[in-house]
Amino acid sequence: MGSSRRGSVGQELPPGGPRLGLQGADPATRHRPAGRDVGLVRDCWFGARARASSMIARSAGRLLLHILFTSVLAAAPTAELTGFTWERVPLYTHLGKRNADMTPAELDFLARHAPFVALEKSHGAAVHGSTEAGIAATARELKRRNPRIKVLFYFNAFINWPGYAAHRTYREEWTLRDAQGEIVKHPSGTPRPDPSQPAFREWWSEVIAAAHRDAPLDGLFADALPQALSPALARQVGPGKARAVVAGLREMLALTKRKLGPARILLANGTRTTDFREILDWEGLDGVMIEHFGGFKTDTPVDIKTDLDTIALAAAKGKFVVIKGWPGFNWLDKEMMTRPHAELLALARERLTFPLACYLVAAQPGTWFCYSWGYTSDHGMLDAYPEFSRPLGPPRGEAGWNGLAATREFARASVQVDLAAKTARIDWR
Repeated sequence: MGSSRRGSVGQELPPGGPRLGLQGADPATRHRPAGRDVGLVRDCWFGARARASSMIARSAGRLLLHILFTSVLAAAPTAELTGFTWERVPLYTHLGKRNADMTPAELDFLARHAPFVALEKSHGAAVHGSTEAGIAATARELKRRNPRIKVLFYFNAFINWPGYAAHRTYREEWTLRDAQGEIVKHPSGTPRPDPSQPAFREWWSEVIAAAHRDAPLDGLFADALPQALSPALARQVGPGKARAVVAGLREMLALTKRKLGPARILLANGTRTTDFREILDWEGLDGVMIEHFGGFKTDTPVDIKTDLDTIALAAAKGKFVVIKGWPGFNWLDKEMMTRPHAELLALARERLTFPLACYLVAAQPGTWFCYSWGYTSDHGMLDAYPEFSRPLGPPRGEAGWNGLAATREFARASVQVDLAAKTARIDWR
C-alpha cells in the first residue's frame, strides 16, 4: 500500500493492520491552437489542417460513442450479477473486524446501507477460530437481515496471510523460491506462494469453493495480482519464472471462477492508471478494483482521468469496476490515527464530494464506489454519509468533458468536477 510506480511491489500490511497494494501513469493529450494566419499559403495549409482535424474529430467521436454503447451493453450482465442499481450511490464496502464479532448494530447498518460487501482476511478469526469461520458467521447474519446483500470472501492470490484453517493442508513445496532457493517474501516477511504449480492452484481454488459450500457467500475478492505482475518479481526470480507465475495465477483465477460458477462474483485487485490493465482480459474475472484512486502517488489530474477512463474500457470488456476513494488521509498516517474517530469522520465527510463526483461522471452500469480511510471496522465504513442515502436515479447520458473538467446529469443530481483544480460540486434534487 502506498507504493510508488510499477517498478516496485505494492506495500501490504499483515493481518491485524490493513492492506493491499498496486502501481502507473499516462501522458495527457493537449490541443494546441494553430496560431495566426500569415499569408495565403499558410491560410490554405491551416484550412486543410482544420478540415482534416474536423474529420478526425468526427471519427473519434463515432469511435467513442461506439465504445460507450458497447460498454453499456457489456456492463448489463455484471450489473445484474452484483445487484447494481442507480437508486442511490452504488456503495461497495470492504472491511474486517479481527478481534471481536460484529455487533447487532453494525450488522444492521451493513444490511441496510451496504448492498455489496467484502469481508477481509482475519475477519472474526479471534472469535471463531479462523477467517473462514468468521466470514461465514457474518455472512449468515447479513443474509438473515438482507437476503439480497452480496458478500465476498477475501483470499490473497500472492501472499500467504495466516489465519485461515485451510493453511493446515498447505504444503511447503508450494512456496515461491528464487534462483538461489531462498523463499520469496512480501515486505512484511510473509512468504509468497507459487501459482505456477498446478497442485497449489487446485488447493487455492478449493479453499474458496469449500468456503462457498459452507456459507451463504456470493463470490471472491482476490488480492495482490499486481504484485505478481510487477517487474520487481522478475528481478527476484528471473524473467522465465516470473512469466510462469503470472500464467499460473491467470489459470488459477479461471479455475476458481469455473468452480464458483457464473452466478458468483470474482473481483480482483486491481489496476492503477494504465498499469495492469491486461488483467481486464483475464478469463474468469468479473471486475477489478482501482484501489488507490486519487491517492498513494496516483493523484495527479492525468492519473485520475486515466483511472476514470479504465471504467469504460472495463465495461466494454464486460467487467465492472470498484473505485476506492480516499479522504486525503489513510491508516498509514500514524499521527492522524491518534486523532479521535469523530474528528476523522468529520474530515472524511467534508472531503467526500470530489472523489464521489469523479466516480459519478465516469460510472457505467455495474460501477461501484467505496470510501474510507482504511479496511478495518474503525476506518469509516461503518459510518453514515448523507450523500449515500440520497436518491440518485440513472444518468441522463454520458458526461460532457471539456479538457479535464466534466459535467453529468442524473435523475436526481447534477455533477460538476474539475480534475485540474480538484474541485467538485453535486447538486441533489
